[in-house]
Amino acid sequence: MLALAIFLVTLVFVIWQPRGLGIGWSATGGALLALTTGVIHLRDIPVVWHIVWDATFTFVALIIISLLLDEAGFFHWSAIHIARAGGGFGKRLFPLIVLLGAGISAVFANDGAALLLTPIVLALLLRMDISPRGALAFIIATGFIADTASLPFMISNLVNIIVAKYFHIPFDRYATVMVPVDLVSILATLAALWLLFGSHLPARYHLEKLPDPKSVIHDPVVFRAAFPVLGAILLAYFLTARLHLPAFVIMSAAALFLLGLAGRWHRTNQTPPIPVKKVLKEAPWQIVLFSLSMYLVVYGLKNAGLTDHLAGLLERIGHSGVVASSLGMGFLAAILSSVMNNLPAVLAGTLSIQQTHGLPEPVRQAMIYANVIGCDLGPKLTPIGSLATLLWLHVLAKKGEKIGWGDYIRTGFLLTPPILAVTLLTLALLV
Repeated sequence: MLALAIFLVTLVFVIWQPRGLGIGWSATGGALLALTTGVIHLRDIPVVWHIVWDATFTFVALIIISLLLDEAGFFHWSAIHIARAGGGFGKRLFPLIVLLGAGISAVFANDGAALLLTPIVLALLLRMDISPRGALAFIIATGFIADTASLPFMISNLVNIIVAKYFHIPFDRYATVMVPVDLVSILATLAALWLLFGSHLPARYHLEKLPDPKSVIHDPVVFRAAFPVLGAILLAYFLTARLHLPAFVIMSAAALFLLGLAGRWHRTNQTPPIPVKKVLKEAPWQIVLFSLSMYLVVYGLKNAGLTDHLAGLLERIGHSGVVASSLGMGFLAAILSSVMNNLPAVLAGTLSIQQTHGLPEPVRQAMIYANVIGCDLGPKLTPIGSLATLLWLHVLAKKGEKIGWGDYIRTGFLLTPPILAVTLLTLALLV
């Protein structure tokens, strides 16, 4: 009960962030409380750090890349081209925006999609004079696809990296299973969004009010490097999949290369158009403290026996076969994510799977991947489910677009369960 109380208090402070404390320092307070009360021990710190360090620094490097490309105009340029491809028809533009969000989420992670695409889509909607009800459909779609399309690669979500590294799943093996699963998740998301919001979409929008795509490119050097660098990142991960390199090595190399281009390190006499210091300052450095501290608090729950109980439940589910294991683990992870945030939930699920005994290998594999799916999609049930959702709501609030928690939860419960069920059933067919 003490471990649970410390976790709940920590979660409240992480979400509330009083006086701009930030998620990192809020979680650190919880970890220190757990340490002083004996819920965790000093020997637990290196164990947890070994689990989270690679995923955390990979995520920071990926967000730095995203911020640099955003400053260069890459995402704005992409969104304008998508809006032009819609041809002035709202019902053609809607799936294109969803697919753009899916692509950004796959390569730049769910947090990158929520943080970068949302303000761009909002700006375009205002320029095209789309009605508030029609705009809401695009806004909700942008927020939901950021998480539901974050399955295909290890780097698409912090959750994915943690699970893949813990169970030693190489990049190519992970992608082989999860790329087709992700495609089904995207199609299911698009279908669910269309059923819920299709009638609100505008018949036409004003193409002539869109800016020239070239006008939003602020740094041509970094912009031109975007596609080669992104291609090189994915290729490097596939080629080194069996070498068990830390994911951070490749992502940090790409981030340093783009930082060098943006800072004009090769031309010291030239003033760079991108403020590199500003980008580095805006990078999510507090996620380092958050990852270690929040996972230490969750490890306290493990020490208190939570994962033993979950492992026993998973063993009972596992005796019913692959389909039941996929659905059971996926929805369990989704429920945990929706009430305790997906980053603590994925560690609880991962440790629970590790503690199971006597499960057939196909069942165990189904549970490992279902844990990822549940922690990627399940957070959409509530606003506190993922950092991406909290970021998305924060960006909307800054732009004057407020979505109440009640409205969000109603939408989440309508959209998430069917999308999650279809995605988990697809997984069961592939493992």
